Amino acid sequence: MVHETASKQPETLFFPASDWVPNHPFLPALVYRNVLPPGQKDRARAFERLFSDAGWRGLWRNGVFSYQHYHIGAHEVLGIAKGTAEILIGGRDGATLHVSDGDCLILPAGTGHMRVSASEDFLVVGGYPPGQHADIETAAATPDDLRTIATLPIPKSDPIYGPAGPLVVLWQDVSNR
Repeated sequence: MVHETASKQPETLFFPASDWVPNHPFLPALVYRNVLPPGQKDRARAFERLFSDAGWRGLWRNGVFSYQHYHIGAHEVLGIAKGTAEILIGGRDGATLHVSDGDCLILPAGTGHMRVSASEDFLVVGGYPPGQHADIETAAATPDDLRTIATLPIPKSDPIYGPAGPLVVLWQDVSNR
């Protein structure tokens, strides 16, 4: 269940290439705050249900790596199920975000990310759109990698709000410019 007072419109963050991290050439990272209500029991299971109901696959539970990385073959959703963290998004020149339980990040392919710090109980539920699979890249992208990142299909469903959700509208609007 999505928190009724959660803002349906996410924060949008655009990042140019940063050092060896390509970031996405035109899609913004999306940040949803307080998606799940305070006091919700088993937020990990709640995020898994939301993501699965929206058609996102390859769901996992873990944290965020403490080293900068990005994905070529997948957009990624990160639901913060427990705890708090500082996550650097967009490479060395990006932005450090404070995230806490109930928040959700959606990172387009190519977007660098790493954990800077986290509480001991920090837990993330992640996943990917159907047919996309994350690779873990820690070096500069090749020209073929950059083409793959730029042409990877936009998900048909927002992992929180489904087919009519903000991700679909925002990313299609940006990619049609």
